[in-house]
Amino acid sequence: MTTGTVLITGVGRRRGIGAGIALLLARRGWDLALNYLPDYDDRVGLEHGPDDPGDIAERCRAAGATVELLAGDLTDPDVPAKLITAANRRRDLTALVLSHAESVDSSLLDTTVQSWDRHYAVNARASWLLIKAFAEQLPETVRAARTGRIVALTSDHTAHNVPYGSSKGALDRIVVAAAIELAGHGISANAINPGPIDTGWMDDELRTFLTDQTPAGRLGTPKDTADLVGFLLSPDGGWITGQVLQSNGGFAAR
Repeated sequence: MTTGTVLITGVGRRRGIGAGIALLLARRGWDLALNYLPDYDDRVGLEHGPDDPGDIAERCRAAGATVELLAGDLTDPDVPAKLITAANRRRDLTALVLSHAESVDSSLLDTTVQSWDRHYAVNARASWLLIKAFAEQLPETVRAARTGRIVALTSDHTAHNVPYGSSKGALDRIVVAAAIELAGHGISANAINPGPIDTGWMDDELRTFLTDQTPAGRLGTPKDTADLVGFLLSPDGGWITGQVLQSNGGFAAR
């Protein structure tokens, strides 16, 4: 039995957190609308296969889900509402998972205005517009049942990752505002900080350093984050709202 449709943004690579979330939710009865940005991984230098979005979709279909792939560039302010409309075609869009990110390292002294604006357009403005459109188009049955769910992936990066980290800080505030302002729409909203998860961006030195800094004794996996997303989207997770949750093996404790 389907649980409804969930729109997951940023599902571009098989190794990514978004892919892990998609597969877990497919196995739990959700139907999926999966957003991705063609060529993003080439631009930022991340390893990927010839058709990772298609491969992810096929794995989710094999798990029993109906899947629609939705390409879209979130720097375009018209795209978020179009994605919500497409995902809500059956009028059963129940959840929104924000797994997308613009992430290019730079520091206070070498960040360009172009990079700054792109990070804020993707990580903050697009997230606000997606949340806004989700609330505006929420099916009345979902609103009445108070089962609307928003989960966003955030980060606590700061030094030498200034546009990414600061735009994720803005995302945190947007999500907390959503929990308060959209409660009357039957929506809960939370952010998850997944800590260090190696999805292909770490070298051996960084992998060893971050493992040593994590009390759990290992790096996180996409499934670690997906498990928490699955709980927050479930009926049992409805009491939790307005939180920025640390799901990181204790990494923030050091």
